[in-house]
This record gives sequence, C-alpha cells and structure tokens, in this order.
Amino acid sequence: PMDVKSSLHLSSLPSGGCAVVFGCTGAIGAALVKCLKSEKGIEYTFEFSRSTSPIFDITLETSIAEAATKISAFDKPIRLLIDATGFLHGGDIYPEKALSKVDGSKMAHAMAVNAIGPAILMKHFLPLLPKEGKAIFCTLSARVGSIGDNRLGGWYSYRASKAALNQIVRTSAIELKRLRPAALCVSYHPGTVDSTLSDPFLKSGLEPQSAAEAAKACLAVLDCLKPSDSGGFFDYTGEKVPW
Repeated sequence: PMDVKSSLHLSSLPSGGCAVVFGCTGAIGAALVKCLKSEKGIEYTFEFSRSTSPIFDITLETSIAEAATKISAFDKPIRLLIDATGFLHGGDIYPEKALSKVDGSKMAHAMAVNAIGPAILMKHFLPLLPKEGKAIFCTLSARVGSIGDNRLGGWYSYRASKAALNQIVRTSAIELKRLRPAALCVSYHPGTVDSTLSDPFLKSGLEPQSAAEAAKACLAVLDCLKPSDSGGFFDYTGEKVPW
C-alpha cells in the first residue's frame, strides 16, 4: 500500500518543470493551482478554463490545440498535467434515477465533456510530456464510473461517461509507455468534495473534504505513484478503485 500520508508533495518529480491544470476555475482545479504555486519543484503553473486567455473549452478541439501550442512554446518540461474538468449536472440536465429518464442528447453531452474531451486532451498533450524522467497526466474520474463497484444503479450518463474515460486512460497509458516509459497516465477519484458539483447530492451526516484538502490529497497520491501504476484508477487514499 502507498504511504500517502508521509508523501512530500511531488518530491518524486524532477525539479524545474511546469504543471498544467485544466478546469482551473472549479473548486478542485482552483485549489490545485494554489497548491502547485507553492510547490518548490514546480517552476511554473499554467491555468486553463473557459475564462482564461486563450479560452479553453474541453468540448472544442481547436481550443485544446491552441492551449497545446502555447505550452509547447515554453522552454520548461511538463511534469504534471491535471484534467479537473467534468460535468455532472447543470441547466435541465440532472443524473437519471431510472432508465426511463435517459435522454440521448443529454447523455451525449456527458460523454462529450467527461470522455471525448479528455481523449482529445490526451491526444494533444501526452506527446508533450518529456521522454525521460517521471511525468504525470491525471484526469479526475469518479468511483461511480466503476463497473465492478456499481451496487446502487442510476446515474446512467455520468457512470457511463466516467467508465469510458477510464478505458481511454487505460488505453492511452499503453501507448504512452512505448515512448515515455517513466511517464504515467492515470484516473483519479478525489472523493466527495465541498463544491457546487456535489452540493445537491450530499447525504445527511456526510462530511465532504474541503477543496484544499482534496488538492493536497491528489498531489500526495500522484507523488507516490510509480511508472508501473500507469493506466490505473486510484482514489484519494492511494487505493486502487476496481474497474
């Protein structure tokens, strides 16, 4: 088991590199940026969202490509990429409690944000990771995307989109290993975090982590991961989540 609690955040990454956070205006994304800016080994942190310049939209490949062009012009190696984007609910879209509530267009939106977008992100950014030394691409998945751990049902679109994301991560990790054997591509379950995303679903008596706690836990787990862990799905305690 990983000794996550004793991890010196990101001490396993070669110093002098840069980090990139996609979805930097969300609760976890913003907290990650704040943590990374205090990391001694990270020289610079890039932030991308729909309110940054250039504008970043996970559903538009042109905006992803533009972000990649900006990063590739930087003269420091990318040691950490964190995709903190995601969609659970918004507007008239809400997790389905029954199969009868599934709507094709709404499911397609969940797939576009939670699976297709991150796949295009990996397409453009994994080739930018250094060919030597530890480097990490981490995307925020969710335990409800686990097929083996699904005991309650419901939430069809969200579950399916996160399960698809996990398969994309697993497949990308196999390809990544061929050219960058020390690099990792992983899915990460941050747990329940106090945010507008989770607020409608918090059960009575459940105490969610603060965004700051979630960010620190994420970096601690990533610090403990080894190249052999690439393609895996981990939670905030460092434990593997079943597929």
